[in-house]
Amino acid sequence: MAGIGCLPQPHQMLLLPKQRNHGVLQCCSNNPNSRKERTQTPKFLKLAVTGVTELLRLLSQSDKNRSDTINSQIDENLVSNIDDILMIIKSDYEKAYFVTGHFTSAIYADECTFEDPTIKFQGRDLYSRNLKLLVPFFDNPSIFLKEIKKGINPKAKYIIASWKLRTHLILLWRPLILIDGTTTYDIDDQLRVIRHVESWKISALEAIGQIFTPGFLRSDK
Repeated sequence: MAGIGCLPQPHQMLLLPKQRNHGVLQCCSNNPNSRKERTQTPKFLKLAVTGVTELLRLLSQSDKNRSDTINSQIDENLVSNIDDILMIIKSDYEKAYFVTGHFTSAIYADECTFEDPTIKFQGRDLYSRNLKLLVPFFDNPSIFLKEIKKGINPKAKYIIASWKLRTHLILLWRPLILIDGTTTYDIDDQLRVIRHVESWKISALEAIGQIFTPGFLRSDK
């Protein structure tokens, strides 16, 4: 997930005992399925999420000089085609990068665009920091990869992955967050991901609304 949503800082929350085990994303994509799932997000919500995310980033005590990725030094010779990129992304899903913050940064352009229905920004390092800020809010999260495949548009290279995110948040009422989504990875001629675009099957308002719904009121699995 790229954005923090309207969450307070962990030390300002009514915390449950720690049970730890990512913002989620959408942009201009060549994939028609992304456009189908796109829903309009009110401007005030995007501004609020952007503001909260930036505030948390500035207040974060994490060491910005520390590496935030699991494998930023991959051998570029190992990436010779889009299938190699697909396998790396699949491996990152197996490591649950949305909810751990660990991903292979070397396959992303420095100024890669990241977007979900609530926020849009550029920079793989900023994306990494945003993911790291989300991790403390999750209680036993999971990300299930449903499918990952190459795009079929001959004029553009892209990979599309569909997934399901499930997690409780560490709040007193323990809200349950369930999001089915799709991420499109647009790839340039240098085999670098230049856009990481998330779309959700629910609206941004519905997603934010889950935060304020007690988890015991939902039995979704």
